[in-house]
Amino acid sequence: MKKSLVTVCFSLLVLSASQWVYAEDFKELRAKMMTAREALVAMATDKTKRGPEQQKTVKDTADAVSALLGRLKAPAGQEAKFKELADTWAAFKKTRETELVPLILAGKDDEALKLAGGIQKERIGKCLSLAGQLGG
Repeated sequence: MKKSLVTVCFSLLVLSASQWVYAEDFKELRAKMMTAREALVAMATDKTKRGPEQQKTVKDTADAVSALLGRLKAPAGQEAKFKELADTWAAFKKTRETELVPLILAGKDDEALKLAGGIQKERIGKCLSLAGQLGG
């Protein structure tokens, strides 16, 4: 009886610890997503922040999100939601790198802001929401 009680308590402790780890990982992911977003917004809204240094910051912050997301695992029973997060981030990042940043650098601010305020805004909102649901 004592042994089974200890086993149950230990199992609950391990389970709650793993949930805490997931929560911390997804909080970090959300924070990195916000940092990536802020770096791009700075580039889009401040013409003095379109040089090589800011371009590197924009790329590095997005790459940091992708790297962390690549290391994370879906919480048990949340695999579909995690896949949706990963797929949405991939689409967001691809559009950011192949369309949005080039528009900004070409000085096509109206087109860039339209794209940023449309599908990209939806995607980042979805990513942040899913990361929050997964533990952050």
